Amino acid sequence: MRAVTAVRALNSAALTDPSAFFWQQKLLARIYDLTTQIPDGPTAEGSVALHEVTRLLELATIQEEDRHIPDGLLEQAPSEGKAYLSWLKKAARQHRVFKHPYYREFIQHQAGPEDLRTYILQESVVDGRFDDLLAMMQIGTSGPAKMEIATNFWDEMGNGNPDEVHTHLFNKIFDVFEITQEELDRVLTANALLSGNLAVLLCRYRRYYPEAVGFLGMTEWLVPDRFKSVVSAWQRLGLPDIGIVYHKLHITIDSVHAQGWFHNIVAPSAGSEGMRRGIARGAIWRLNSSARYLDERMASSVHSV
Repeated sequence: MRAVTAVRALNSAALTDPSAFFWQQKLLARIYDLTTQIPDGPTAEGSVALHEVTRLLELATIQEEDRHIPDGLLEQAPSEGKAYLSWLKKAARQHRVFKHPYYREFIQHQAGPEDLRTYILQESVVDGRFDDLLAMMQIGTSGPAKMEIATNFWDEMGNGNPDEVHTHLFNKIFDVFEITQEELDRVLTANALLSGNLAVLLCRYRRYYPEAVGFLGMTEWLVPDRFKSVVSAWQRLGLPDIGIVYHKLHITIDSVHAQGWFHNIVAPSAGSEGMRRGIARGAIWRLNSSARYLDERMASSVHSV
């Protein structure tokens, strides 16, 4: 009861206190480590008390993300597949996160090696485990949706070549910048932690499958344009080629996956009110949380320059 009371207080404080928000998301990330990492000793996984604490943190996070969705927006979603897809893309294009200046201006033209190093550290919460997110998400699916997720997952697995597994390629960037797990645990910001937590939250629960479709689909759709800026900065700075293979690969492959995702999962789901509402909800969560995260990165980067 002391733990539950403390977490309730933390959730309440997180609404207005940046420090409390950080510790809220840090605690949730630590808890998610229990279900996304193989332990080397006894853990609290399965604890009833931990489950209660987890749900308190998750529900507070969900309520806060829903608060950022404009009233009535989800109800505007068309029920016909092609129209729904156009509506969803239009909502993304009109969002302030689309073509965000952090990528288009700072990363592409101003960022130095240390700025890219910081960028990689913060991005690791999603890029570093996208394969696991897909693996969790596909449980219970069938037909074209399952095949689309499976195709995406197999590409993440390097199509069977261990040297081309995407998480392996992403970790090559860690080698270039000599990033350690200890440093990762120490420097992640609240909004970076939130991005990773939202992805795990939506992929691990079957009731949030529609939101996961929207969240990951929007993630992949935004990646190619963003990664072009990263590749441009990497080449401008003359950094080792081995470190940019991951980003170069995803400029092409995520364009393909985003289109497959939209046409094989999103559009066919529009006829279901629950699916189209959930997909839109997850997509808007991704846009909104990404905007706050990139605003934070932009402010920090400009200040450092």
